[in-house]
Amino acid sequence: MIARRLLNLTLKVWRQENAATEGRFETYQLRDISPEMSFLEMMDVLNEQLIEAGEMPVAFDHDCREGICGSCAMMINGQAHGPLKNTPTCQLHMREFEDGDTIIVEPFRAQAFPIIKDLAIDRSAFDRIIQSGGYVTMSAGNAPDANSVPVPKPAFEKALDAATCIGCGACVASCKNASAALFTSAKLSHLNHLPQGKVEKHRRSLRMVQQHDHEGFGACSNTYQCEAACPAGISVRNIAKMNRDYLVASMVCDEKVEPVEKS
Repeated sequence: MIARRLLNLTLKVWRQENAATEGRFETYQLRDISPEMSFLEMMDVLNEQLIEAGEMPVAFDHDCREGICGSCAMMINGQAHGPLKNTPTCQLHMREFEDGDTIIVEPFRAQAFPIIKDLAIDRSAFDRIIQSGGYVTMSAGNAPDANSVPVPKPAFEKALDAATCIGCGACVASCKNASAALFTSAKLSHLNHLPQGKVEKHRRSLRMVQQHDHEGFGACSNTYQCEAACPAGISVRNIAKMNRDYLVASMVCDEKVEPVEKS
């Protein structure tokens, strides 16, 4: 096996104290970075270097580092999560870069995603969209028999595919309109496809789409960039289903919808 050369990199990282202050790019030099490091491990090395120099480390979101939690929201060289398709930042490895590369790192940009600090953003708008969907009617007693609620295989597969959304926000960051249509449609689809979610289907569709608009996300213009950037590979077909469900819901539901406000 031939060992890969260690990388010497130039990082241009967005630094911003909070949403109310102006931000700027700061340039840092990193030497002897292993190509087997993940991108977040490389950021850890940068922060260790900054701390040793008596400077403030770069704030960025992370949790599981296994491609599950959706926390690692970074624009890398202008692409959400970096150059690889269906890959979150924590699963991107430094072997995808070359020695001497300059890497530009900045936060996801959207009006509905205010910057907390540096690369860390507030994605609580996603939580409010989910919260606006309300509840699902199902028994809270003993677990039913496995076959007591039959689910057609096509519906099950579509629901499961939509449920793989990790809520990272790459769809918003990659969209020219900062639309969260792919996220919202995925959360709707994984419930609306299943028998247990049919009872509140219309109400849920109405409330979640209107909460999406209330949060300040833009409209979908069908450029499919969201699907290309999504680490879970969520299909834009879910957006088409959401639009159909919302159209029907707007005709059959007469309740007044109050948006969920920030707590």
